[in-house]
Amino acid sequence: MDAALTEEINRLTSLGLHRRCVEGALERVAALTLEINRLKKTRNAVICAHVYQTPDIILGIGDLVGDSYKLADDCRKTAADEIVFCGVHFMAETAKILNPDRKVYVPSKNAGCSLSEAITAADVRALKAEHPGLPVVTYINTSADVKAESDCIVTSANAEKILRKMYAEHDKVIFIPDRFMGANLAKALGKTPGKDIILWKGTCVVHEHFKPELIDVYRKKHPGLVALAHAECPSELIRAVDFMGGTGDMMRYVENSNAAAFLLVTECGFGELAKLRFPDKNFIAMCRLCPYMKSITLESVLALLKDPAPEEVTVPPLIAARAKVAIDKMFELAA
Repeated sequence: MDAALTEEINRLTSLGLHRRCVEGALERVAALTLEINRLKKTRNAVICAHVYQTPDIILGIGDLVGDSYKLADDCRKTAADEIVFCGVHFMAETAKILNPDRKVYVPSKNAGCSLSEAITAADVRALKAEHPGLPVVTYINTSADVKAESDCIVTSANAEKILRKMYAEHDKVIFIPDRFMGANLAKALGKTPGKDIILWKGTCVVHEHFKPELIDVYRKKHPGLVALAHAECPSELIRAVDFMGGTGDMMRYVENSNAAAFLLVTECGFGELAKLRFPDKNFIAMCRLCPYMKSITLESVLALLKDPAPEEVTVPPLIAARAKVAIDKMFELAA
């Protein structure tokens, strides 16, 4: 076996990839990660990997790893010429808006998002016409066109903090597009949907299907279990868990807790990453796969690096300029 390939296998093994969540032989994966890491250096490219990606992508080739907020913030600081975004399209658009002079790519034509597809710029304009003067607070899981119609962007990591600041200046706000997250935030803030906070009808294809009755089933089977759920889950499920937050919040909770077991109610990739980071902690599986995130593979990343042109992400300059105002507002209020 080639010495470089042997070294790469050893590197991946040291990261725990020999234990779980790698399709096929580790040798095949190592051959792909070795070539990808070689090509990204040649191109002066940085690979962003969202925590919902598979561990072979996150640990094997990821340079910047995190949730939507962290990756957006990290992209502002990169010195790379190119950004390869192993996430979904709206994340790559955000990276392009923040890095207009860099090439940005997504290694899959199918990396969409049900929330992003749930609302259009025309829908936002209609909402603003129906509720004149209200600030539009928009979840980052939206298109650049929708961000351009917004006053401030939020992520699951900072939405509650930013909304508290918005309510210090406004009695009522529009929150789009996730109706479940909006309802969960309304409860946390003591606000009433339809009265103090105007919501849209969007939902996440992953989080909308979790069943709250299963939480009690798991608690009975695993005494001392702590249940954590993403804020995109339905409110009846959130009422049944111990903690609600974004993936970054959930990971910090796990890190700082000695619970007997952890139930992570979100996309499966996050649970696999948690298992690799904390191999001595007990995790109980209750997850769903995101078909958009999982459309990205090592093979698709390698194909992109060999011929990136078809997968380049572009945002019209006027749209990008307006959207950046709302994104910058997020960074300001989240500080």
